Amino acid sequence: MAVSDEQAVVRAARPNQFPYDFFMEREGIPVHRAVVGVDDVTSLPRADWARCGGRGVFIELDGTFQSERGLYVAEIPGGAALAPEKHLYEEAIVVLQGSGVAQVWQGAGDRITFEWGEGSLFALPPNTWHQLFNSGPVPALFMAVTTAPRIINALDDLTLVFESERCPVDLYARRTSYFQTPDTRTTEGWYDQVILHSNFIPDTRAIRLDDLERKVAGGQLTGYRMGKRFPHGHISEWSSGRYHKAHYHEPGAVLLGLDGEGYVLAWDSTLGTQPYRDGHEHAVVKVNWGRNSIYSPPNGWFHQHFNSGAGPARHVAVYGELLPLGVHGLRTEREWKGMVSLQQGGTLIEYEDEDPRVRDDFEADLRRKGIRCEMR
Repeated sequence: MAVSDEQAVVRAARPNQFPYDFFMEREGIPVHRAVVGVDDVTSLPRADWARCGGRGVFIELDGTFQSERGLYVAEIPGGAALAPEKHLYEEAIVVLQGSGVAQVWQGAGDRITFEWGEGSLFALPPNTWHQLFNSGPVPALFMAVTTAPRIINALDDLTLVFESERCPVDLYARRTSYFQTPDTRTTEGWYDQVILHSNFIPDTRAIRLDDLERKVAGGQLTGYRMGKRFPHGHISEWSSGRYHKAHYHEPGAVLLGLDGEGYVLAWDSTLGTQPYRDGHEHAVVKVNWGRNSIYSPPNGWFHQHFNSGAGPARHVAVYGELLPLGVHGLRTEREWKGMVSLQQGGTLIEYEDEDPRVRDDFEADLRRKGIRCEMR
C-alpha cells in the first residue's frame, strides 16, 4: 500500500505537555496548582473568560492530574448568563454561591429548565447544549468537575470536542424531566451503603443522610449516582470533636466542604503509618478545612479528615467514571480495601495504630477552641 505524503511527513518532537495543558493556556484564565487541596476555592483569583462568559479559574491538584479530572470555578455576574456551550466530556456542577436557572437541550429539541441554588449538584450529560443564568443581583459561583482532560488528551482535536453532533445520551427518552429530583435510594455493595439515584440534588447541605460508621463513629454517608458513568460520589457528615481513620486509595475523588471547620492531613503511604515518629513531618500536607475547601488525595496517599469545629462537618465527594489501569487493584470480589484495616490486607489505619501525634494535635486544637474531644 502506498504511503501518503501526510503519513510520511517528519513531525517535530512534542513538548512535555498534554493537550489539556494547552487547552487551559488557550482559555486565558488563571491555573492554580497545588499538591492536595485549597483552603477556599472562592478566594482564588479569577479572570474574564472570553469563550464561556463570566470569570473563571482552573484548578489542578496532583490527584486530579493523575486521574485526568478537570476542575474549575466559574463566576456568573449578577443578572447575567454564561454563553451556551456543549462538549463531548461530562461535567458535574456544585453551586457555591447564588441562585439561578439552567437550560439544557439537544439539537432543535425543547429546552429542559430547572432552578438551582446554593448547594445544588447536577450532572450535564456529554454533548448537550447548556446555559446557566444568574437570577440574583450578586455574582453566582460554582465549581465544576469534568472528564475534559481524558477526552481532550485522547482526541487532541478541540473542534471535535466542542462541535461534534454526536449525542450519547437522549435527554427526551423519559416522559419526565431528565433533571427530576426523586428520592430513589437503593442499598448496595459490601457495606450496605445507601445510594441515591438522581441527576439533580437541590441542596447537598440539607439532604437527609444515612448512618454509616465504618470511617468515623456516629458518621453518616449517602452515595449518589448521576449520568451514565459520571459523576458518582457521596455526601458525608460527622459530629464535632471526631475525625476519620486514615486510609489511601487510587486518585480521582474531589471533596468539597459544605459545612464545618477543621483540617485534612495527607501523606504518601510509602512513608508509613507514623510519619511524625519516623521523621517525615515535612512531608505531611495540611489543608485547612471549611465551607468551599477542596482536596483530592494523590494516588496511594494516606488522608484523614478532622472536625475541630463546634458543629457537624459535611462534605460532598465527586468521582466516578473509569480510572487508569495502572491504579487498579484496591477492589476484590469481597470488599474495597479502603475500608479494611492494614492488618487484614487493606489500606486503612485503625486509631490504635496511628501516629500518636495525630491525636495529640487534634486534642490541642480542640482545647484552644474550648471544644470537647469525642474520640474514645
